[in-house]
Amino acid sequence: MYKQSIYGVLFFLLFALTAPIFAEEGPDMTLGKERASKFAAMALRCIEKEFPNKMDHVISTEKEVRNPRFFHPTFYGCFDWHSAVHGHWMLIRLLKSYPDLPEAGKIRAALNRNITAANIEVETKYLALPDQKSFERTYGWAWLLKLVEELYNWDDPDGKTWLKNLAPLEEALVKRYLDFLPKQTYPIRTGVHPNTAFGIAFALDYARAAKNKQLEDLLIERARNYYRNDSNCPASWEPGGEDFFSPCLMEASLMQRILKPEEFASWFHAFIPGITKDNPRSLLQPAMVTDRSDGKLVHLDGLNISRAWCMKQIAQALPKDDCARQILLDAAYRHVEDAMKNIHSGDYAGEHWLASFAIYFYEK
Repeated sequence: MYKQSIYGVLFFLLFALTAPIFAEEGPDMTLGKERASKFAAMALRCIEKEFPNKMDHVISTEKEVRNPRFFHPTFYGCFDWHSAVHGHWMLIRLLKSYPDLPEAGKIRAALNRNITAANIEVETKYLALPDQKSFERTYGWAWLLKLVEELYNWDDPDGKTWLKNLAPLEEALVKRYLDFLPKQTYPIRTGVHPNTAFGIAFALDYARAAKNKQLEDLLIERARNYYRNDSNCPASWEPGGEDFFSPCLMEASLMQRILKPEEFASWFHAFIPGITKDNPRSLLQPAMVTDRSDGKLVHLDGLNISRAWCMKQIAQALPKDDCARQILLDAAYRHVEDAMKNIHSGDYAGEHWLASFAIYFYEK
């Protein structure tokens, strides 16, 4: 009887120590109202903060030497246009998830100031300027469509107004996708803004929410054309020194959106073959950030979060008996735990955008 008790205790301890390895629920996987409030405060501090600012603008004449708010009366804050866009997306997402946030009133007031019909008209006209054809292609485009997607089917008076006001800009960027992607012969596989897989993935989410079959069909055709025959992704080359995306994982995250489960599993294991607990180590271990005041080096905090959301999406698309599934989930938890400790760094270089990446991880 005594031996049986000892064995029982030992078994319990062994199970307790190993449970996180086998359980598909990782540590601290819910956002929670307290954390949501802190993230909301970060976005509110930046969406109406015009300077410092890094404009993506080709100056055609000296008359165009203007401040950011002149061209972008809605998305002038958060250091750059795309960060302002996903800062607005994040606040809407938080408002939907936690309508009683302490910051709810401030969020609605700020968005009502920014997302007006008049402001969006200026934003839309900017796209028609002769030298702005490649403006925010396709990273900012994708985030704008994600912002619009968030407003679809939300029964909220302010939300309906914002969706209506955004319609001209939404339509302009959908047209840009339809015009540009048929001309893009090769995908861009970088770990930063122009990454084609990311641009298609978020646009595809939007197209399905908006029931835009023309855009959806084009995005699926382009994804298959670019990536269907890929294999042996060079995972050991990652990460690059200023990446905030994993080219390998972002591509796989896109393909799980368009391939049937059994088709995706086969494609994925040809694309990143031989996944084990420690291989490919460069992909499964969080990247190290040495200076969070450096706007490029701090990208790697974003990489850790975007890797986490990609690994979670990929894992959930794999069969439950697939060994790679739990390996990817465990790696995702390691990445997000590392990144969450560093989002509130106190430096604007990371704080103007990282919370949006975190919200996308927690809310998807």
